[in-house]
Amino acid sequence: MSTSQRPPTHAPQPPAALTSGLRRLLRPLVRLMVARGITYPYLSDLLKGLFVEVADADFRIDGQAPTDSRVSLLSGVHRKDVSRLRGLDPAEAVPASVPLTAQVFARWVGDAAWRNRRGQPLPLPRLASGGGERSFEALVSGISTDIRPRVLLDEWLDRGLVVLDDQDRVCLQTQALLPSAAEDEKLHYFVHQLHDHAAAATHNLLGGEPHFDRCVHADGLTSADVQVLRELARTQGLQTLLALNDEAQRLQAAHGPETPEARERFTLGIYFYNEPVDPRTGGGSS
Repeated sequence: MSTSQRPPTHAPQPPAALTSGLRRLLRPLVRLMVARGITYPYLSDLLKGLFVEVADADFRIDGQAPTDSRVSLLSGVHRKDVSRLRGLDPAEAVPASVPLTAQVFARWVGDAAWRNRRGQPLPLPRLASGGGERSFEALVSGISTDIRPRVLLDEWLDRGLVVLDDQDRVCLQTQALLPSAAEDEKLHYFVHQLHDHAAAATHNLLGGEPHFDRCVHADGLTSADVQVLRELARTQGLQTLLALNDEAQRLQAAHGPETPEARERFTLGIYFYNEPVDPRTGGGSS
């Protein structure tokens, strides 16, 4: 690792521009996590393992694995946790804690006491006063007393995860909680594209031979203007992607897939985004 890539170990605070930028970068990701029931404690545990992994793998000196103390210094993770996390397979480092929504769903669907004879989740009376120990209120309270059942119910109703029937029973919409094949595919490309763009931009920021990373942006446009530009981006962007794909296929065919040197991959992404400008800040809200 070059000296320019080593993180400053004595700076009391990171640059304000960096922290402000990170806050803006993370906002759409936090929006996704909140929408999918991933809470701050869960993310905090996930990040702890990731900080250890990156400090261990990406900030070695002369190729030597850093000590637990150095990983702790770089990551801010306690040395006891560093030692434990370094011994885990990355797949095992996923937090064991489960968000409340997932816990309630798992019990309602997986526990025979909360299912009917056909194995389907029971419709539950909303209040314990109407259903006792087999009510939605009792189900939630049996897992956590930190969140009032009414708060969780309102959230689930808003997200379409449950409905109330004419008997004031809470009915679980199991299909709403299960990702569809289309959503799985979207998630695959979401991760692939954002990771590669972020990796290229981070590499360029930290130094080294730069990856191509350019964009065009403008404000002061009408909705009609944006529609014209969106269509132009779609047609010309697609032409570029098809041309790159054709050339990649030609190059692959020229040497065959078993060539020992054929171990590189590439990504070229094109995206279009628009939103209203916030008059208070001059920027967008996302």
